[in-house]
Amino acid sequence: MTGVLEKRREYLRLMRQCTLDAGYFTVTDISRQTGIPRSTAQDWINRLLSEQCIGIIQERRGRYPARYASRSAIPQSACRRIFTTLDGDKVEIYHECLSGSCAAFCEYHHRLSGGVLTCVSRDGTLLRECASMGEEEAVIGLHPKPAVGVVGVRKNSDGTITQRIRCLGGPAYSLTDMMSQAEGVCNVQLDRNGGLVEGEVTTRALTYGAVGIDDTDSQDAGATFAIALALLQVLSTIRGVIPIGHRVVMLNPAHEGRTAGNAASFIELALEPSLFDTIIARSHAFVADESYSGQWGIAVKKGFMVSQNLRHFGERVRTTLVTNDEAWVLAEEEAIYLAGGRGTIGALASLGFIGLETSVLLNPEGPVPPG
Repeated sequence: MTGVLEKRREYLRLMRQCTLDAGYFTVTDISRQTGIPRSTAQDWINRLLSEQCIGIIQERRGRYPARYASRSAIPQSACRRIFTTLDGDKVEIYHECLSGSCAAFCEYHHRLSGGVLTCVSRDGTLLRECASMGEEEAVIGLHPKPAVGVVGVRKNSDGTITQRIRCLGGPAYSLTDMMSQAEGVCNVQLDRNGGLVEGEVTTRALTYGAVGIDDTDSQDAGATFAIALALLQVLSTIRGVIPIGHRVVMLNPAHEGRTAGNAASFIELALEPSLFDTIIARSHAFVADESYSGQWGIAVKKGFMVSQNLRHFGERVRTTLVTNDEAWVLAEEEAIYLAGGRGTIGALASLGFIGLETSVLLNPEGPVPPG
């Protein structure tokens, strides 16, 4: 089912672009640009005609082929990506939208509805939510009630995650007409009850990975955040890896060994479970090659749950001197891959701030919530 949806998205995007460029497309256009046989292209066109996604604007006449056009230049989906990561019995749901305002709308209503969501946050167009497995009722309706809520999450035997969403109005249109087109979605099942719509959205259960980086710059050149961003771009080219984002963490601004303000970085990824060792190897090689300092350090963690010990380590690095030995001992206890020199302390400490707000990450004097 996943492959079919991906092909459907690809062909619809191509048909829409051909319509915008030339006003129409033919079977030959689709066959030539996708590399599929004409018969397969015709099958897809017939299918999309029956779904009323495209229309025929000129029937075939003699040697002149039939011409088709996309029915609308309106974006087929405001939902770019929907994907999930699994850590034990906890799930993180990521929904990347074309619009920051739409993401803010969902953030507000999802937080208001509660349901199975334990936390909701947003970074620009990326909505990020934590959930527990199970079912939890939410009252959905018109203002002042929330318009949408996640009322259930379950793990399936085939290694996928299904979230059950209840909604009406604009969110119902998103669920019924847009979410199935988002990258990462395997299947959408719908149930309508008047104006209320309930749907099950299924995605793969991916693995969360975070790479902490520190001490890659020197007094004369480089910046840790720049190498972290470059690494995020490199890893994102691996098939089966989805970038989540880049975060900056301020450590101890008074540390004598700092090159400037003493900030570390970590990047976050969602990936197929089999790729975790690949992420470690690529990260190690990239940082070792690109660092301006021989004291670089990296720390690679699997899973978004942060233990109290790891959180406390990050807090301590902000306020006191911590040794490399302490970092190596904790990394072994937490099953975190660690490599490098002095930078291992800051790299590991940055992972202690996973899941926290930017105001906590950038204020080294502020309180750190418990793990």
